[in-house]
Amino acid sequence: MRRTDARKRVIVSLVVSLLFLVLIVVLSFTLGEKGLETDNTVKNLAPSGKFLFGTDSLGRDMLTRTVKGLRFSLYVGIIGATIGVAIALLLGVLAAVSSKKTDTIIMWAVDMFIGMPHLIFMILVSFAVGKGAAGVIVATAITHWPALARVIRNEVNNVRNAEFILVSRNAGKSSWFIIRKHIFPLIFPQIFIGFVLLFPHVILHEASMTFLGFGLSAQQPSIGIILSEAAKYISLGNWWPVVLPGLALILLVKCFDNIGESLRILHNPLTRYQ
Repeated sequence: MRRTDARKRVIVSLVVSLLFLVLIVVLSFTLGEKGLETDNTVKNLAPSGKFLFGTDSLGRDMLTRTVKGLRFSLYVGIIGATIGVAIALLLGVLAAVSSKKTDTIIMWAVDMFIGMPHLIFMILVSFAVGKGAAGVIVATAITHWPALARVIRNEVNNVRNAEFILVSRNAGKSSWFIIRKHIFPLIFPQIFIGFVLLFPHVILHEASMTFLGFGLSAQQPSIGIILSEAAKYISLGNWWPVVLPGLALILLVKCFDNIGESLRILHNPLTRYQ
């Protein structure tokens, strides 16, 4: 009974996290652009029934700005995580199936990227690309692959000498055929879980860059920009433009972290029924 209850809790937690993400996406399209327009008659209003998240110093609806900022975070997270997984998959498989020298070079690159301060490197990449949304996406994408590349390389090393793969190799099948038909299906769950777990890192780094002013323009709804602007007025007692968007960002990150962890537990045979 205890194992069944624990499994139910994991599934319920997974469903709740997914529903929260769906709610964010739906609200981001249903809330109109009117809430992003300035209105001097409703400046600095505290949360109420009309404005659930209050308004900022320009009279903009903070709920609308927050939800649309979270949608941009999801957009950056999807592209950044996808590119990061693609790089990790390519280099991880290449390190496992190539020569010892190639493996050494790729693992050296992995260690170098892991040891490098992410935020500073992303700011430099963003400047090199030209800042803006493109700079944020490229910067987050090319800095979040090393840990997953190491995992994929280890997973491929664990299965590359399996009996059925050796039989396929002795039958004259090419390395590409073996990777595509045998290895990739085996490591796909780890790749997908890694993809989900990349989201919180990409989203937090995107918010950090925009908060510091190295990302988007001030007109673009983004959690980092919202927090950066609101921090100037918190000393006046306007806590809601900082606290509520910040809590929404934490919830979004926690949802992705929870989804990835739940999938890992449900996929792992050792923890699936515990």
